[in-house]
Amino acid sequence: MEIKQQKKVGVIGAGAWGTAIAHSLAIKNNEVEIWALEEDVVSSINKNHTNDRYLKDFTLSNNLTASSDINKVAANKEFLIFASPSLYLASTIRKISDVASIKDGSTCIGVLTKGFVPSNNGPRLILEEMESVLPECYAKNLVYIAGPSHAEEVAMGKITGLIAASENPKNTIAFRELLRGKNLLVYSSFDVIGVQICAATKNVIAVAFGCLDATAQTSDLFGDNTESLLLAAGLNEIQALGVAMGATHAETFTSISGVGDLDVTCRSKYGRNRRFGQEIITKNILKNFSSIDDLIERIDEIGYLPEGAVACKHVHEIVEKHNLKLPISTGLYRLLNREIEPEDLLDEFLGDDK
Repeated sequence: MEIKQQKKVGVIGAGAWGTAIAHSLAIKNNEVEIWALEEDVVSSINKNHTNDRYLKDFTLSNNLTASSDINKVAANKEFLIFASPSLYLASTIRKISDVASIKDGSTCIGVLTKGFVPSNNGPRLILEEMESVLPECYAKNLVYIAGPSHAEEVAMGKITGLIAASENPKNTIAFRELLRGKNLLVYSSFDVIGVQICAATKNVIAVAFGCLDATAQTSDLFGDNTESLLLAAGLNEIQALGVAMGATHAETFTSISGVGDLDVTCRSKYGRNRRFGQEIITKNILKNFSSIDDLIERIDEIGYLPEGAVACKHVHEIVEKHNLKLPISTGLYRLLNREIEPEDLLDEFLGDDK
């Protein structure tokens, strides 16, 4: 039997997803170190082998350690995985710009972050932003990792599929071999743009899905059929956006990175974006915010991070730039921007056919 060599891996970001991936790598006997901004998270992981703030009720591998020193976590690693929220990604990368193994390109970098990054020229894809901050040697060499993968189920060892996308086949294979195991299946893709679009935009559709799901509880008009209608229409919007931005493979949208990730994000009880959509209806959670900009600026007040709310603003900018007709995404933008009421969202989507 071939014995795999232990790898030194750093994970930047100890949220639920970053912690789950770090744990899955650590139980394979890799030496894994994770960076957390919060000292209580560092203490919880190192002393109790738990992440009580972001991934409760899971015992983490003894091979996983944590540190609040981001340069220490990034230094001298064979693999480095970014799991920071899109809102903070650029500032996080700049903190490690002087790490020697990053400057010389010897560390292979993968990315779990979903969403878009704002810029003076409009929203940027995650890898585009990272390439603008990292040393030039990382251009076209980063690996984007996505798929239907709620952190809680990955931590429980539920069988999960991921896509590793890169323009560098060697790096794609390297991350595929690093990540995959008995319960984690990893597939390769060269459609870096398409996979990123799927990962970012499915969160927008999931917020709208949550609104429908909550509304259906007290309505005679909406049911499982309606939810499937919304999911299929949402997939069409994701594909239209992806094509407009340069996606290269149609099958990306019918694979686990497209329909697979969209389905689990919309339907899973673990989905923060679905929950946010539900609470727009059940708790009138938008009443405290005057606009989508106000919501994004004060998003910490929600108590969890619905990435779809942030992505919705960026999708709206892309829609206007490319003159696209995406009624779900546009309707959700108008709802979050307080231009329409929650009950109007589904009316706008269904139009005269309701």
